[in-house]
Amino acid sequence: MKPSAPLSFDLSGIQLLAGRGLARQLYQALRERILDGRLAGGTRLPASRELATLLGISRNTVTRALDQLYAEGYVAGRVGDGTYVAELDARRPAPPPSTSALPCNPVLQRLQSHHLAVPPSGAPRAFRIGVPAFDLFPFDIWARLHARFWRKPALARLGYGDPAGDLELRQLIAAYLRTGRGLDCDPQQIVITCGAQQAISLCAQLLVQAGDRVALENPGYRAAGHAFALAGAQLQGVAVDDDGLQVAALQRIDDCRLVYLTPSHQYPTGVTLSLARRLELLEWAKREDAWIIEDDYDGEYRYSGTPLAPLAALDRQQRVIYIGTFGKLAFPALRLGYMVLPAALAEPFARCRALDMRHSEVGTQVVMAEFIAAGHFRRHVRRMRQAARARRDALLQAWPHTLPGCAPLPQVNAGLHLCVRVDSLMRERELLDAAHAAGVEMNGLSGYWLEDSPEPDDERAGLVLGFAAVPEAQIVDAVARLRQAWRV
Repeated sequence: MKPSAPLSFDLSGIQLLAGRGLARQLYQALRERILDGRLAGGTRLPASRELATLLGISRNTVTRALDQLYAEGYVAGRVGDGTYVAELDARRPAPPPSTSALPCNPVLQRLQSHHLAVPPSGAPRAFRIGVPAFDLFPFDIWARLHARFWRKPALARLGYGDPAGDLELRQLIAAYLRTGRGLDCDPQQIVITCGAQQAISLCAQLLVQAGDRVALENPGYRAAGHAFALAGAQLQGVAVDDDGLQVAALQRIDDCRLVYLTPSHQYPTGVTLSLARRLELLEWAKREDAWIIEDDYDGEYRYSGTPLAPLAALDRQQRVIYIGTFGKLAFPALRLGYMVLPAALAEPFARCRALDMRHSEVGTQVVMAEFIAAGHFRRHVRRMRQAARARRDALLQAWPHTLPGCAPLPQVNAGLHLCVRVDSLMRERELLDAAHAAGVEMNGLSGYWLEDSPEPDDERAGLVLGFAAVPEAQIVDAVARLRQAWRV
């Protein structure tokens, strides 16, 4: 019986561009055709000399491309009979699954609905949320410290480190919290994280089981809610008023064992949790054997008197987990934060973090430790506080005295943003659209509420503006553009 005739070889569509690695281009073109089936298994390739002539390239170029295909198993030689495409049908990669095939895993199902939005890109502009005055960061000092460390690093620091973080940095953070924030803690209670978001995610992984009820401020920081929802939590929104989270409403939630909040400067409304509510909340946690997660993301920014002592400073029952970040004092891209944990939780959290990413990058930790130890950090904090106050004042002075459909600007005694209420969602949308058309960033308060919130739609409307991202002159210019866009 005669063997079947070899399949013909089709050169159509192969275009090689001069000066861009001809052998590599030919290898990729042939490989692509083999993988997608245009060159079926058993197809006989022309001899290298013939193929070179057909393509108008050197034989050496063809030989290098074929050698690579041989080495990776895409073609095979038959003694005395030339080169053939290998039989790959059983080994050819399957097409990627469609997104509709992914939700077989409950976590993947939840991830489709609960994920972080892509933050705004590019240089900061008015009135971007969550951005400090990082144009004032002393990059020259940071660069000098960074270069000094990497010029001749201690070999002991270049292996695998402590998953809880560099001990010297943890000691310095503990000292800063004790003297600067009134929070007395041991360095062994501190775990270094890649920003506050990782700290929140660790809490969700270790303290939440599927079906647990987790309470959050409503409106509040949606990214925290996404982290808890991804762990399978049932999110329970708790209303916020002028005194902060309504603890009485929290107490009405059955079987709730965890609450996340921003007591120093509520995100996004800007209110501060009153002392009476703080004591109520601690009593609730003691009674219910529950956890309180305190996110102190911009607690250093207080414009009258000293920064408030954290909720954790009042905790005598070891029920508060305190989360801090350097991103709001330095710059967000630094990705350096920390947790102060009850002593019983410190080691489990460090172990979980080791499974996730071993430990944080050593250079940033060491440089931050030196930055703090040399006194640069405290000076920078004072400078950032002064700059944020000046930028807040520029916004308050330039803002229109009356804006139809909007409440007056509130008093702003803390933080990096403010929130102004708006009469209706329609008016919120009108103001946002006009602002964005004028090149001014701001967020709608309606985007911070949980989806099943009982509040009427129009009670959710407002504008949230960050005022620290750009200098005063840019703030004044942005308000002028808003006045024109809003016709006020």
